[in-house]
Amino acid sequence: MSVTFHPCVLIPCYNHGAMMANVLSRLTPFGLPCLVVDDGSEESTRLELERLAAEQPQITLIRLAENAGKGAAVIRGLEESARAGYTHAVQVDADGQHAIEDIPRLLALAERHPEALISGQPIYDDSIPRSRLYGRWITHVWVWIETLSLQLKDSMCGFRVYPVSPTLQLAARTPLGKRMDFDTEVMVRLYWQGNTSYFLPTRVTYPLDGLSHFDALKDNVRISLMHTRLFFGMLPRIPALLLRRRARHWARQNEVKGLWGMRLMLRVWQLFGRRAFTLLLWPVIGMYWLTAHPARQASQQWIKRVKTTLAQRNLPVPPRLNSFFHFMRFGNAMLNKVASWRGELKLNRDVVFAAGAREALNMDAPQGKLLLASHLGDVEACRALAQLEGSKVINALVFSDNAQRFKQIMTEMAPQAGVNLMPVIDIGPDTAIAIKEKLERGEWVAIVGDRIAVTPQRGGDWRVIWSQFMGQPAPFPQGPFILASILRCPVMLIYALCQQDRLTIHCEPFADPLLLPRGERQQALQQAVDRYAQRLEHYALMSPLDWFNFFDFWHLPDAKEKE
Repeated sequence: MSVTFHPCVLIPCYNHGAMMANVLSRLTPFGLPCLVVDDGSEESTRLELERLAAEQPQITLIRLAENAGKGAAVIRGLEESARAGYTHAVQVDADGQHAIEDIPRLLALAERHPEALISGQPIYDDSIPRSRLYGRWITHVWVWIETLSLQLKDSMCGFRVYPVSPTLQLAARTPLGKRMDFDTEVMVRLYWQGNTSYFLPTRVTYPLDGLSHFDALKDNVRISLMHTRLFFGMLPRIPALLLRRRARHWARQNEVKGLWGMRLMLRVWQLFGRRAFTLLLWPVIGMYWLTAHPARQASQQWIKRVKTTLAQRNLPVPPRLNSFFHFMRFGNAMLNKVASWRGELKLNRDVVFAAGAREALNMDAPQGKLLLASHLGDVEACRALAQLEGSKVINALVFSDNAQRFKQIMTEMAPQAGVNLMPVIDIGPDTAIAIKEKLERGEWVAIVGDRIAVTPQRGGDWRVIWSQFMGQPAPFPQGPFILASILRCPVMLIYALCQQDRLTIHCEPFADPLLLPRGERQQALQQAVDRYAQRLEHYALMSPLDWFNFFDFWHLPDAKEKE
């Protein structure tokens, strides 16, 4: 697991001393540190917990003087987890009803979605009391109302992985239920806060000799009051919750409407020049910034990550590093795409090479190359310049289902831009054969390494490699790197960043060729993706407003988005 992912186990315990030895023995194979919170238990449990803590060094025993309830015990445990440097805490109930063997699967999902709450989705056997089963369904319905979403599949399962920092931030700001109302309330309020939940099916058994602390009268009253609070708390959040439902991963997003508006903007540029275009761009981008909630939220999250990373490395923060100017940079980049193909951008005036980039690119070489690009900066301008000024044909692999309106504009304003596009839905053998033919003719091919396929493989497999990027694991597609290894050609990294009001082309060798030995293929593939992610991060920090991935880059499309 990555250095930034540091989990522990958290067990709230109230008079379950007789069961704790068995629960802890089942946890032993995972080698995880364990925080046990004694929630004011009776003497027999206190003594048993002391004995277990003395015998097992991985256990940290925390004592509450009086019984405060499961929610209070969990929050106290999370506070101790934060002090000890743990980023995530696996909550396990002390009664032994959970399938502890599923912890690795929960943690794997938590590492992929580090800011989310990961929860078990119970699969019950016949041991569950009917009344508890019916009560859970009532709570499910209320939760769906309180979130205006069906995403929270089960809010009552106590087998879950908490992201420590976001949960403590919530607890510091909002009083949470302290007893049986805690599990549901914390999940709903985390969802409101922007920390969604992911679920894994897991078996849950109610032990025959189990000890339940559920008080049918008091706890049902508490749960009813909790749902009342949440319902009235949902009402002022209705606009935000409805907007949130519209958020999609890039592969599911419909492009923003406004074909005639885009035409108007470009006509203004043609008639009156870039300065008039830029003046008009301010109100247009301002309106888009106000109304495009998912893109604005993704931009703000990106800016926050950049500032955190820069601070950790003692690097200066660039001026105007905010989401509005992020949108403005994107608007100007759209113009540059058209302008470059129409010959309006000139080499050495509007576009320059960074030190060593021209030599690395070596445009006079007859050999075909694979350019490994990204959605950082404007590689389209590089493609246009190479073809217009250097007579070098650069083909571009594009996912054909996205940005249809802008493609139509490009066809109208710069028809030559689409001549060397290679539309694909996914990278397969046919793609490799077509690219091989172009490389043999001395042409170059550009492909982005930061976008996963539009649709998953059969069985829901997205075929990604997770790699550290800006402090968190992010999914990168396997396809471009496997393709590069098959083609056995030089592979270059290329970026065109807006620096000092000019496009600056950065280029460096990546591999010649990229080798993925059969016996070490997965390891070599991981190393290649890690290296790509490191260089992408390096250049992104040089010009963070050139990051044009306006979605949550650090998560895969949810299953619900496939509808």
